[in-house]
Amino acid sequence: MKPETLRFFDRVYEVVKQIPYGKVTNYGAIARYLGAAKSARIVGYAMNASHNMDDVPAHRVVNRNGLLTGKFHFDGTNLMQQLLESEGVKVKNNQVENLETYYWDPNEALSQLDV
Repeated sequence: MKPETLRFFDRVYEVVKQIPYGKVTNYGAIARYLGAAKSARIVGYAMNASHNMDDVPAHRVVNRNGLLTGKFHFDGTNLMQQLLESEGVKVKNNQVENLETYYWDPNEALSQLDV
């Protein structure tokens, strides 16, 4: 992998580590925050590559509609959903219910974080 890609992944992880307990964000919001608005898919690749990083709460990153699109990268059938539900996030049919209730926008919350 190219060094600039690895650096981007590291920047993604720094943002994801800031997502509060019981909140979720999406790939596009992270990409926009990092100044790479068209790189939501690359954020998804970073989340996929984070599956062995215990300090990166990847379960808190969903798609723009609240779907648990990353669930296949977690051990166990419903681990992503179980982790979210243990934090109080309501999930039904692999989708966060009332997404706006749990949504965390890094562009609003992290104006001072330098990643």
